[in-house]
Amino acid sequence: MLLTLSDIFLEAFRELRPRTLVPVMHVRFYPFVSINNTIRLRQGELYARVSDMLEGAPETVLLSIAHILLAKLYRKPVDRSHAARYRRYVASHDITAKARLLRQMRGRKHIRSARGHHYHLEEIFDDLNRRFFHGLMGRPQLTWSRNQARSSLGHYDPAHNAIVISRVFDHPRVPLYAVEYILFHEMLHLKHPVRLRGIRRCVHSTEFRAEEKMFPERERAIKFLRIL
Repeated sequence: MLLTLSDIFLEAFRELRPRTLVPVMHVRFYPFVSINNTIRLRQGELYARVSDMLEGAPETVLLSIAHILLAKLYRKPVDRSHAARYRRYVASHDITAKARLLRQMRGRKHIRSARGHHYHLEEIFDDLNRRFFHGLMGRPQLTWSRNQARSSLGHYDPAHNAIVISRVFDHPRVPLYAVEYILFHEMLHLKHPVRLRGIRRCVHSTEFRAEEKMFPERERAIKFLRIL
């Protein structure tokens, strides 16, 4: 007999807290933009929402999700086997592709402009493409961020095929080589997608790091970014 999501959470709760009275549970699948799962207690009742992308997952995976959420809620150690099973499942090719498609359909990407007050990202991209990629890299969407974020220098979003660079670098005090290095780094993410090694995601592969060192102003750029 197939277990409902509520049954699975009940089973996980009894495993983690066998001597505790089970609270009223409100458990359901929810259409998040990406793979996301949440849990909270409100007035003694438990509310859990699991990404609807996981609705067809095996019961063992759903049990692992329930265990992870409940363990975090009640500040208990997360069993490594549950953590590994969940990471392995969401990192699989089918789920990764599904997540990317869903983000395209549900998510919003604020693409403002590649033309800044001081630097034009498309011009810099085209120059880097010619110098380091033989002009073979297709240009993704390029944009400066809405805010002058310092916590994130830039990022590549594969779901929307977009590179976003923090607007803090669109300033005359920032040397061109620093902007080039940040954009070059994100272009390498475009060339070398995240891969799965065992149960771990490999964001910066050996090939990625080797190519990054080819940027001639790398050390100078890193030094500037540290003091910015």
